[in-house]
Amino acid sequence: MADKPAGEVVIDEALVRQLLREQAGALEGATSLPLARVSAGWDNEVWRLGEDWAVRLPRRAAAASLIVHEHRALPLVGPAIEATGVRVPMPVVRAEPGSSFPWRWSVAPWIEGSRGIDVPWKVRTGWAESLAAALGALHVAAPPDHPPNPVRGVPLPERADSFTARREALVAARLVTDAEERAVTTAWEDGLAEPPWTGPPVWIHGDLHPGNIVADAARLVGIIDFGDVTAGDPAYDLAVAWLAFDANGRERFRAATGPRYDLATWTRARAWAAAVAVLLLAHSDDEPDYAALGRSALDEIVSGS
Repeated sequence: MADKPAGEVVIDEALVRQLLREQAGALEGATSLPLARVSAGWDNEVWRLGEDWAVRLPRRAAAASLIVHEHRALPLVGPAIEATGVRVPMPVVRAEPGSSFPWRWSVAPWIEGSRGIDVPWKVRTGWAESLAAALGALHVAAPPDHPPNPVRGVPLPERADSFTARREALVAARLVTDAEERAVTTAWEDGLAEPPWTGPPVWIHGDLHPGNIVADAARLVGIIDFGDVTAGDPAYDLAVAWLAFDANGRERFRAATGPRYDLATWTRARAWAAAVAVLLLAHSDDEPDYAALGRSALDEIVSGS
């Protein structure tokens, strides 16, 4: 089990305002707007600037490349996603490292709404068609120089050791029942038995779950946190079918994707969902919302649908 790593820089209001003065001068009124921290995750902090903007800054060196990946990918994939009616945090300021702060950072539009993770499961069914359309816009062939990612969208066998270690840790800690262990193991092994993705690497979000969805109850408003964006097997993103939806929502989501993904891709997606559920249960001691998400996703996998 792992606690959230400590931040390697002290990010406070004075620092953020200094950075805005240095690199966001072209954003009208930015330096004088109200400013407040709204989240501090494993990798980044987000500060709300006035009513319309979000300032996103890495809190440790290991996460610094994630902002770079967003700067690279969002101008390429964002317009097509937003054309479906789903917003993304398109950067309006792509700031460079400087003497005040060692890494790149961003200002992006604030996307108003609730965290998807706080929306009841049955209500999320209303997202199904919008999310399917957004992923249809995202899952297109990526250029050869797409941001690399060694763990997202890769062939399932490359993550077998990690999945096994986490599953065994959960069993040893008695955090899963025998039936739950069998269900995630079966889901994983079924995915391994399918042929790998043979199409061109397509853009994938790389961290698609309800914590990175913005919603207004049953209406999907936006998808955020593209730091793990990469290209590979779209099954990785399709794991959201088990991470965000109950059986009814999952059926609607799959139907809305039409013929884009074959049965093998959906089977690999369920395997990825099992892997993410195990990850969340093994590493969310200090994040009860995400531990609960892992537990709920596990329930969906156990349900067999």
